Amino acid sequence: MKSSIAILLLLITPWSFAQIKPIELTCEYKTNPIIDELGPRFAWKYQEGLQDMMQSAYQVQVGRGARDLVRERRLIWDSQKVFTEQSAHVEYGGPQLEAQGVYFWRVRGWDQEGNEGNWSDPSYWEMGLLDSSDWQAEWIGPSWAESVEQPNPAPMLRHEFILKKNIVKARLYITARGLYSAYINGKRVGDQLFTPGWTSYHKRLQYQVFDVKELLTAGENCLGVMLGDGWYRGEFGFDGSMNVYGDEVALLCQLEVEYRSGRKDVIKSDKTWQGTTGPIRMSSLYDGEVYDARLEQLGWATAGFNDSGWQEVKLSVGNRSNLITSEGVPVKRIRELRPVDIFNTPNGEVVVDMGQNMVGWMQIKVAGRAGDTITLRHAEVLDKDGNFYIDNLRAAAQQVQYICKGSGVEIYEPHFTFQGFRYVSVEGYPGELTKNALKGIVIHSDMEMTGQFTCSNQMLNQLQSNIQWGQRGNFLDVPTDCPQRDERMGWTGDAQAFASTACFNFNTAAFYTRWLQDLAADQRSDGAVTFVVPNVLGEGAAGSTGWADAATIVPWTLYLKFGDKRILERQYQSMKAWILYLEQLSGDNLLVQDGFHFGDWLFFIHPTDWNAKPGHTDIDFIATAFFYHSSEIMMKTAVLLGESDDVEYFADLLSRIKTAFQSEFVTPNGRLSPHSQTAYALALRFGLLEESQKTLAAEYLKKDIESRQYHLSTGFLGTPHLPHVLSKNGMTDVAYRLLLQENYPSWLYPLTQGATTIWERWDGIKPDGSFQTPQMNSFNHYAYGAIGDWMYSVMAGLRHDESNPGYKHIIYQPHPSSLLDSVQVIYESLNGQIMAGWKISEDSIEYRLNVPPNTMGTVILPASDSDQDKVVVMEVRSGQHRYTYPFSGQASTSRFTIDSLFGELWSSEEAKAILLRHIPTLALAPQEQLQQGFAFSLRTVAQYAPDVFTDEILEKIQQDLKKL
Repeated sequence: MKSSIAILLLLITPWSFAQIKPIELTCEYKTNPIIDELGPRFAWKYQEGLQDMMQSAYQVQVGRGARDLVRERRLIWDSQKVFTEQSAHVEYGGPQLEAQGVYFWRVRGWDQEGNEGNWSDPSYWEMGLLDSSDWQAEWIGPSWAESVEQPNPAPMLRHEFILKKNIVKARLYITARGLYSAYINGKRVGDQLFTPGWTSYHKRLQYQVFDVKELLTAGENCLGVMLGDGWYRGEFGFDGSMNVYGDEVALLCQLEVEYRSGRKDVIKSDKTWQGTTGPIRMSSLYDGEVYDARLEQLGWATAGFNDSGWQEVKLSVGNRSNLITSEGVPVKRIRELRPVDIFNTPNGEVVVDMGQNMVGWMQIKVAGRAGDTITLRHAEVLDKDGNFYIDNLRAAAQQVQYICKGSGVEIYEPHFTFQGFRYVSVEGYPGELTKNALKGIVIHSDMEMTGQFTCSNQMLNQLQSNIQWGQRGNFLDVPTDCPQRDERMGWTGDAQAFASTACFNFNTAAFYTRWLQDLAADQRSDGAVTFVVPNVLGEGAAGSTGWADAATIVPWTLYLKFGDKRILERQYQSMKAWILYLEQLSGDNLLVQDGFHFGDWLFFIHPTDWNAKPGHTDIDFIATAFFYHSSEIMMKTAVLLGESDDVEYFADLLSRIKTAFQSEFVTPNGRLSPHSQTAYALALRFGLLEESQKTLAAEYLKKDIESRQYHLSTGFLGTPHLPHVLSKNGMTDVAYRLLLQENYPSWLYPLTQGATTIWERWDGIKPDGSFQTPQMNSFNHYAYGAIGDWMYSVMAGLRHDESNPGYKHIIYQPHPSSLLDSVQVIYESLNGQIMAGWKISEDSIEYRLNVPPNTMGTVILPASDSDQDKVVVMEVRSGQHRYTYPFSGQASTSRFTIDSLFGELWSSEEAKAILLRHIPTLALAPQEQLQQGFAFSLRTVAQYAPDVFTDEILEKIQQDLKKL
């Protein structure tokens, strides 16, 4: 190890054998889940603070009860001692699991010395209804006439029943065509929202299972259910269409109650139920809700309620063979926000500022007279005059109306709708509106937050906040594009671009796994993947490269981030079908030139100067590049799964695509046609260039960025790859300058305009305060948040190892910059908490990291200030580690160098002072003459005046610029 690096290992409290105890047990990524997976997989962690700990073996036991495990009797399965370091995705290997069975499990491990640890605390999983014959219930729905052209009042269905004493177990199995909210004896069942969720309904319809024992009582009981239109039959799509999946909402539910005697009662949906409508007069995902509290029927979901005015329900034709247990992550209420301000706009509207662009709804508290109507309208931004702006919502009303019943203080919040907003216009509120009367209810899929990023630059910290808030708002059962306008669909292009960042911020394994099943379900028979998943745009809306490549990129990302090989097995045929579709589409020349493709969506076009060079990249270039990239993922997947014939096939296909690409788009000197940032980013990132071409291509990319005064020009497909390509080609300083750029177009420009989420467009709000086109201008669109992946993996240096995925082997390779004082990331992996961060002080840098138990790490650090091209590589085991070494900023970037644009230097008072100090004659030069050099680097300008810009003077300028 080089003497220039001082290594300080933090002292860790010694640990004993008894401390080795598995914790945080999960089954299929969930704690105590209800599943229909016949081969469930287990995972566990070990407590933090175990120094140099590696598991050498494990033992898993499964039984029918926790006591059976403790006493080691009547075990269903005992893995015995298995010699391996594996502590995730350990598959159950016992006898076939039974429908509705409850199974308890525990695990213990042995350390690297062979010392036996303690058993974990027991955990469990429960099996759902595994066959359609397990369902005794019938589909039921409202028997009254409903409109097929507009939203209907929400049906309310109820059924009373009698139970005996000594209930030991009760499960409610329930689903709906549409949305449902269930109540037992007047109390809400569970805390999940928008159930049963949004899937490819005709092929895969989820049902939920709830433990309702505590809600039941001996004697009379009542089960009540409200139904909403939701995605199933509500207005959804670009053309205001209704009934995408069907025109009738319906309920299927089955309550199974077991007694101590072993007897079971089954209460099911059937013809004996009663129904009516109530206070929800309209509910729509786009348009909101109308709730008339005067029509409430108090006690409707309790026994003894007088339902004589209700109607019998009707039996509805329905399928049971497509029913599956909930695979994804349920949507829940996650947090509450209080208003930060209430004010009057210039137009006289009363507007509430929540301080954060959020997704959910407003809870309102009011004391009014019967019939008083309060209208809430929702918007993301105000216009430049400070007025409420909703033009970008297009046809979505995003409006909630509450009609008071006039009985004292009333508290209301919507039921089957959600809004994307920061600002709320309140009309008709009786009396003075105060902050205490309002709450913002934030909802999203209840994913575990796993990633944190902090640094010394507060704008970057806000950028990270915007990235995570964008993910929260758009990961609502499916990865949507936006949560506010008449869209809110699972666009595949956004999902694949953001997947790696998403997997750092939150545990998205179960979330994406379910969505990918729907991707495969909606995939066309010819292999084309639809633009959106679930598909609501029709069969023709499919086959766009960069979008459909979610079929390969997202499963591969999940494999890398979570080490989940099964996701590749399950998606294999879908992945393969997409590649074969592209091969057929491309024809003999293997260039994807046919079909519809979105391309580098929303790339840079100057809003006022049409002579400015746009960032356009030819569609066939992008399509062929993604064809190659997905084919490479396909080949790697085939290797992992032992599909030898496919390995050979796709290896040959890769070679032929690259040859075709090179012939069509690449000159021998590495220049690309098209000559754009996205073109170079994709070609370099996907490995489409020869070694001899890479350096020249990277220089072309750098020159383009310099010519734009360190601004990017990329869109949805090029942006995620641009900073990674720069770093991989020794230009991390350029990537830092792009990231820290505050002028449009840049990641930080929206922050200067008050953004609290990621925008759809680089210039959603222009510098003059005007807006981009309202037809395509979402202020909560996470795709450009993909920069997060570079911030975590390059800035902080926390990377996975493709050969040992799931952060089982962790690579720590920081890329510090003198532009920042510190950077830190914390990530909760399947094996435990990982930390990586650096801090600069004077002329040294300290790098701290944490390696969780049962993992290994490789630390890659610069060798010395005098030889930055070399590195020191160290292998580390679990525990906390600290390294200090000299740092002068040469390993990264200064704010300015002699490669900066002359115009950029001249516009900075500090840099201009340095230039004038060394070349005072510049002060005498005509402004017109100076401006001729503004678009060139100082180094280039110097070539035209070598007598003035001598090598000695340039070196002095360089040294002084580094001090800024």
